[in-house]
Amino acid sequence: MELLQSLGAQPTYLPAAPDTGLDSLYARDASIVGPRGAILCRMGKEARRGEPEAEARAYWMMGIPVLGRIEAPGTLEGGDFVWLDERTAAVGRGYRTNDEGIRQLRALLADDVDDLLVVPLPHWRGPGDVFHLMSILSPVDSDLAVVYSPLLPVPFREALVDRGIELVEVPDEEFDALGCNVLAVGPRRCVMVEGCPVTRRRLEAAGAEVRTFEGREISLKGQGGPTCLTRPVVRKAEGDRRVEPGPTG
Repeated sequence: MELLQSLGAQPTYLPAAPDTGLDSLYARDASIVGPRGAILCRMGKEARRGEPEAEARAYWMMGIPVLGRIEAPGTLEGGDFVWLDERTAAVGRGYRTNDEGIRQLRALLADDVDDLLVVPLPHWRGPGDVFHLMSILSPVDSDLAVVYSPLLPVPFREALVDRGIELVEVPDEEFDALGCNVLAVGPRRCVMVEGCPVTRRRLEAAGAEVRTFEGREISLKGQGGPTCLTRPVVRKAEGDRRVEPGPTG
């Protein structure tokens, strides 16, 4: 938290909740935040089903409105959702997020997005593995994203390039070291796990400021880097306060 504060972020801790487990460390997954408030997810992993309500209580205490929630049989996890700009978002269709969850999400965001890109995710290591859209994509500015291209669907990669987004490529040897898991605390102001020197150099060559932390225990063992460990809620730009739609806030 000290690292985030040094970069100008104001962290808020989630209160303890009896209906959560160790996975609740990865706060990104239990909700999505848009311009009008939070959407509570319905977790694809059954053991995590109590986390969205725990976050709902936190939003109530913070004064953040809850726009809606994903209902059964829909599933949706926050790690499968990214804002590409203020009116464009992408959602991964994989083992943790299903078609019904995406249908409900589209309805809840109808007034907030012009385009919701659905990205089919690969089987990769199977349904028991932790794999989200953000396992292979981390936007760090409106025109810059960290990606692992070998697992990106070709149409989606082409869509990113067509939108003028520069892609920082993560090498094979740094993918499992969470090289693609990069948190933007501001435009091109990044936090990542130590041990990905090539990705870091490529980010810095693209004009990004990069800070790292030692994540051997909390991140590498659970495959949850800084994007997974945080749920951005409010971003400030030019004195305005708004809920998050992306790294440029």
